[in-house]
Amino acid sequence: MQYLLPFIPLLVVIVAVAIAVLVVRGAVKLMWQVAEPNEALIISGFTRGSAGTTDGMDFKIVTGKGAFVIPGLQTVRTLSLTLNETELQVNCVTSQGIQVVVQGVVIFKIGDSTPFIANAARRFLGQQPKMESQVYNVFEGHLRSIIGSMTMEEIIRERDKLASQVCSASGVEMEKLGLVVDSLQIKDLEDPTGYIQNLAKPHIAQVQMEARIAEATRNREASEKEAEAASLIADAQSISAIKQSAAQANAETARANAAQAGPLADATARQQVVVQETEVAKLEADREEQKLQTSVRKPADAKAYAQRTEAEAQKAADISAAEARARKTELEAQANATAAAATAGATRVTGEAEAAATKARGEATASSIKARALAEADGIKARAEALGANQEAVISQQLAENMPAIVAAAAEPFAHVGQLTVLNGGEGINNMVGGILSQVGNYLPALTAALRDGHAANAKPAPAKEPPHA
Repeated sequence: MQYLLPFIPLLVVIVAVAIAVLVVRGAVKLMWQVAEPNEALIISGFTRGSAGTTDGMDFKIVTGKGAFVIPGLQTVRTLSLTLNETELQVNCVTSQGIQVVVQGVVIFKIGDSTPFIANAARRFLGQQPKMESQVYNVFEGHLRSIIGSMTMEEIIRERDKLASQVCSASGVEMEKLGLVVDSLQIKDLEDPTGYIQNLAKPHIAQVQMEARIAEATRNREASEKEAEAASLIADAQSISAIKQSAAQANAETARANAAQAGPLADATARQQVVVQETEVAKLEADREEQKLQTSVRKPADAKAYAQRTEAEAQKAADISAAEARARKTELEAQANATAAAATAGATRVTGEAEAAATKARGEATASSIKARALAEADGIKARAEALGANQEAVISQQLAENMPAIVAAAAEPFAHVGQLTVLNGGEGINNMVGGILSQVGNYLPALTAALRDGHAANAKPAPAKEPPHA
């Protein structure tokens, strides 16, 4: 303890110095005021005014730095230097007497220079919210005044000019308030009378007309282009269709030719076969005809000749007293009948000459009948006498004389045949001729009976008649 006694005064001094330092630091901190970048310190009291504030109201303005404020002797307050905004909606009347409502916005602040801060401090310190109403009143009056000197067209087209004039007109008043205008924007114009809309209608109509004209022109041009394109497409399709049709026709022709080649070849082959078969049939027909000539016609002609010879001999014996003229006539009739019989035989063999043979037979029959009629008048008496002596011989003679006519009548259905096709060659011809002869044979008994009855009736005496003359 005795060792510490010499150091007590030093410790007291140190403690006193520390306390003094702490007191000084607290006092300095309490008195030193610093202004923010967006505010100004207004110091009033025991101080000397700043430059520009020596007009009877001494106060100090501090911006962007610090200052000592003696508590109790000085008072410090802050003034905000930030931006402020005021909405404008002012009813105005233009120089044309048109009512218009102007909507805008004013952006303002307290000026950065000491005079602006001093003016603002005198008017708005502690009452800064009132700045907006003050600014509104200032700009409302100037807007009405300036718009009253402008037309609606100028207001619409020259909004920047309107804003500039309003700012210029309110500059002095704003400076007195310590305020500066950063921006004035005219946002909208309300037109209760509809003047702006009516003003725009002619231009809108003009624009719409030009738009319709332009659209119609474009549509017409597009339609023309589309029509040209469609025409080109149609031409191309037509050309393509023509080429396709030609190609298809060629293909169809080739296919048809190919398809007809086989049947055509078959038909040609069959035609050649038919031609050969026809030639063979003709040869066979010629052969059968020769055979018929040899085996049928010649024996028949010989037999007929023999019969005619016998009949003529019998007739010559029976009618030897007949006149020479009647005999000659009968001989001519027999000759004609022989020719007709030969012609009829040729007709039966060759079917193609049937019509000519029929005509010849008719003519021969007519001549024979005529000859018989002429000779009958002269020889009727002799036949009557011969009939009484040998009736059967006379009947046979008459049948022989009329045989060509009988055969011609039996073959009459074939007279109207243009072409006759005989099947089975010579056998068919034989069958045809045999049918005709069998038909004639069926009628011979009836003819014989008829002749007998006729001769019986003619046997009675009759007055003599003169024979008709040719």
